[in-house]
Amino acid sequence: MGTLTKSDLKRIDAMTDEDIARQIAEDPDVAPDMTTVNFPRVRGPQFQPTKTSVTIRLSDEVIFHFKKDGKGWQTRLNDYLLEKIKASDSRNH
Repeated sequence: MGTLTKSDLKRIDAMTDEDIARQIAEDPDVAPDMTTVNFPRVRGPQFQPTKTSVTIRLSDEVIFHFKKDGKGWQTRLNDYLLEKIKASDSRNH
């Protein structure tokens, strides 16, 4: 089927359950095979400044420490570093 456009998504979103059921009853091929649809990646509004992707080498101990609590380890590492920067800045001013 391919990638759906924003107008496709708006049109589909505006359809009622009755509209969908009627169209399927009239022509079963109207119902798309949703397993073949490539939905566009849509991100919500960014509430924090976006981050820059970098490659960095860290010791196994550092990675283990931040990964041990599961998903979000990169955010935890970023937050930890930000705290250290702010503490350092406050001591130097």
